Amino acid sequence: MAKFDPYLNFPGNAEEAMNFYRSIFGTEFITLQRYKDTPFAERTPPEDKEKIMHASLPIGGGTILMATDTLASMGQKLTIGNNVSIAISPESEEEANNLFNALSAGGTVTMPLVKVYWGSYFGMLTDKFGIHWLVNYELK
Repeated sequence: MAKFDPYLNFPGNAEEAMNFYRSIFGTEFITLQRYKDTPFAERTPPEDKEKIMHASLPIGGGTILMATDTLASMGQKLTIGNNVSIAISPESEEEANNLFNALSAGGTVTMPLVKVYWGSYFGMLTDKFGIHWLVNYELK
């Protein structure tokens, strides 16, 4: 089966967002590279040098959550919308509750965790950074 690694773009707060996710998943960054540490650092404006060029964070099951800051100084434009969702398949109902509650802190619950007709414990939320999450625990 193909591996899915979501990649998120942020308008300058990628580090804050990725630290938030790191605190939830309890893992450490594989990569946390700043624009100042790239081959094009000399072309990067001073106000953007500390921004995140690439971050990768293992979040379980072999999946890597990756992110970057989009920079207007590099001609990039970010429009936050509903075009990205990340599906999580926890291993227990307890883990589903813990992840859902942590991710929804400061965000918006779209659908609370409930037992749904397809045999799962499922909920949807948008976290405080505008990222859409689907939590789906398959009931045994």
